[in-house]
Amino acid sequence: MTALEESAGAAGLTWTFVRLKLAIIRNGLRQSTGRTVGWILGTFFTLLYALALCAGMIALHGDKHAPSAAIGLAVFLAIGWAVMPLFLFGGDDTLDPTRLAMLPLRPRPLVTALLVSSLFGVGPVFTLLVSAGAAVALARDAASAAVAVVAVPLVLVLCVALSRAVAAANTRLLTSRKGRDLAVLSGLFVAVGIQLVNLGVSSLTSSGGLDRLASVTDVLRWVPPAPALDAVRSAAQGSYGLAGVQLAYVAAILGAVLVWWHRSLHRLMITADASTLQAAPATAGGGRSTGLHRLLPDGRTGTVMERQLRYAWRDPRSKAAWATALAVGLLLPVISAVQHGSVYTSCWAAGLLGLQMYNQFGIDGSAFWTVAATIASREDARAELRGRALAISSVAVPYVVLVTVVAALLLHRGDAVPETLGLSFGLLGAFVGTGSYASVRFAYSMPQETRFGGGNAAPGQGGLATLSLFGGGIVGMLLALPVLVLVVALHVAGRQGLLWLVLPAGALYGAALAAAGVRFAAPRLVRRLPEILGAVSKG
Repeated sequence: MTALEESAGAAGLTWTFVRLKLAIIRNGLRQSTGRTVGWILGTFFTLLYALALCAGMIALHGDKHAPSAAIGLAVFLAIGWAVMPLFLFGGDDTLDPTRLAMLPLRPRPLVTALLVSSLFGVGPVFTLLVSAGAAVALARDAASAAVAVVAVPLVLVLCVALSRAVAAANTRLLTSRKGRDLAVLSGLFVAVGIQLVNLGVSSLTSSGGLDRLASVTDVLRWVPPAPALDAVRSAAQGSYGLAGVQLAYVAAILGAVLVWWHRSLHRLMITADASTLQAAPATAGGGRSTGLHRLLPDGRTGTVMERQLRYAWRDPRSKAAWATALAVGLLLPVISAVQHGSVYTSCWAAGLLGLQMYNQFGIDGSAFWTVAATIASREDARAELRGRALAISSVAVPYVVLVTVVAALLLHRGDAVPETLGLSFGLLGAFVGTGSYASVRFAYSMPQETRFGGGNAAPGQGGLATLSLFGGGIVGMLLALPVLVLVVALHVAGRQGLLWLVLPAGALYGAALAAAGVRFAAPRLVRRLPEILGAVSKG
């Protein structure tokens, strides 16, 4: 095949992929009226937001903060395009190149075809409008305008290529169980990201915020694709050599991304994945062990702890619940510290982790019968509940200590660590104790495919979930009040020197509440096994 014929074939393949992309969009909108209306509204508001950003950037033309805003916007666009495949992979089949593996296509023309077809969509239009507005804000003369004509398409192509390269490099991860776990956690990442953006905006709107942003952009201006837009500023200031270097730098990064993408496609099309390879021989011991059991108590209690910790790591629903509690439990105290709030907000970590004890059997679902079959006495039930409570406590106790110390150091309140830890341990023990009883008395099923915003109880069991979480949580907070009363009494009496006593008092009181809850719920677990099994198997 001659070079001309190969070029013509590549052009035909590209045009085919463009038509395929448009056909996918058109056919997707034909599935239902609701989907069509949703797409139209989503596109309208997205483009409206893009136009608003574009107009805002143009309004900064000539302002001293325009370069900082443009550079920050370019870095934000690149980050958004890079992480987008991690969240949208399962909902966008065009991101999965393995669907093309059986076709007689070579990776090099495939890269070109996929890149060009990816430029058709709402996301590229959004990026084009925002980048164009940033370029207009920086341009001042004909030379800088000419650089902008090159810079804006360079930003767009780099963002799209980066998104595709990330998707291709992580295809096998995102189609595996770990990828589904990541999809479950995506809501958490978005929520945490919103809070971090909120902190950043608050900091920028404060006195001197934009001046601090200018110092940060001195570093960000060399993070691709920001140098492409910064080249417009360089050209406007007469630094034509620097502008050329910046454009060449971004072009080189684009070339590296395309090479990465090409290699990923080549590997996906010719390399077998783990599902087609022969399994490795078992070890002499019948499998591998992490050695976790060596750190846990002997008997059923240790076995239950190991099982629950493995569930927390492997089961997507458990992982989502744990990750939410850990992230929010740290995020709230940090936000409070940044805003000069109270050190007592670190108690959120204890409360959120203590809530993991509620509905312990609902997460097992229909598999709970394997546990129920081994519970024949109160001692069996007590060991089962004790193991689950200790599994939560083994993570919660050191984590609460970490969060409390970090929050106290950020607020320069190291003297408040003992009383805050005492309050946290009391609240944690109260929630573990009441959670043991709530798990037995108000067991309910959880959907197999839990998603953020999708509810955590099976249809028809929302009342049980409310009684378990809100009712049990209120009782738990009431039980923790004596520790709070002790703290208030010592402060009112002016006995700050005795506040260290709150730590041992809260720890002992919390441990007593947790042990009492387990002991109280154990006999009821034996009696209610059939009811619990029926309730948790409805999802």
